[in-house]
Amino acid sequence: MEILVQQIVAGLATGGIYASLALALVMIYQATELVNFAQGEMAMFSTYIAWSLMNVGLPYWAAFFLTIAISLAGGILIQRGIIRLFEKAPILSVVIVFIGLLLIFQSTAGWIFTYLIKPFPSPFPQAAVTLGTVQFGSHDLGALGVTIVVLVLLYVFFRYTSLGLAMRAAAQNPVSSRLVGIRVGWMLALGWGLAAAVGAVAGMMVAHKVFLDPLMMGGILLYAFAAALFGGITSPGGAVVGGLTVGVLENLVGAFVPFVGHELKLTVALVLIIGVLLIKPSGLFGKAVVTRV
Repeated sequence: MEILVQQIVAGLATGGIYASLALALVMIYQATELVNFAQGEMAMFSTYIAWSLMNVGLPYWAAFFLTIAISLAGGILIQRGIIRLFEKAPILSVVIVFIGLLLIFQSTAGWIFTYLIKPFPSPFPQAAVTLGTVQFGSHDLGALGVTIVVLVLLYVFFRYTSLGLAMRAAAQNPVSSRLVGIRVGWMLALGWGLAAAVGAVAGMMVAHKVFLDPLMMGGILLYAFAAALFGGITSPGGAVVGGLTVGVLENLVGAFVPFVGHELKLTVALVLIIGVLLIKPSGLFGKAVVTRV
């Protein structure tokens, strides 16, 4: 029973990271109706920025918040400087742009920081936290807490602020939004910035566990994609539920299914993606879109 509780809590911690990245994917999808394949590499590059800031002497939390601000600005610049140029381009062209961004971030990180694996510090104590007879990793609990705070702040922003409501309107109905005076282009750019900032948080929280290298987010992005599909690629709340579910499921299967273990845990995400696409392509909370030809 103790092992089960430990695995569930650890799964919620990693699931919260998947949920953050899945939410970033959903935010971009709502604006472009395409999956941003470079989302993981953007998060990885932001994590390297945080690592560099700490190496020049900044405390962890100062580097953490400064990296979020840099990532927010970087996401806005990417949308205004690159993505905006392809707004009316064919879908395949935009997909190629996303893949190009993935390769650019990955190769640039390798060129600047090398491909050597680097440790990434944790701001939480090294000692385990004991509750009763069950021990939990302090980083797992801390990462879960940080993720919950980020998700709550995003919910409040999109639900109760005029800027958040304008962003939702611009993503869902850009034509009507322009008619009421909303600057749709800048709302979409801010959406890219927020997605980059949320991805940066996910990267900084997961880097302590997977270590820092230019390829570190490949598997994480696959889990996040599975989470977004499971919850519904059109539903931000569904992305959160999907991320937590995928994290717990991954940990439980890896711990209690002997033939899976650590090596085959990634197949859990692949099976989940295929299952969702076959049974309910819109996900648990997503809306099925019907178009008339």
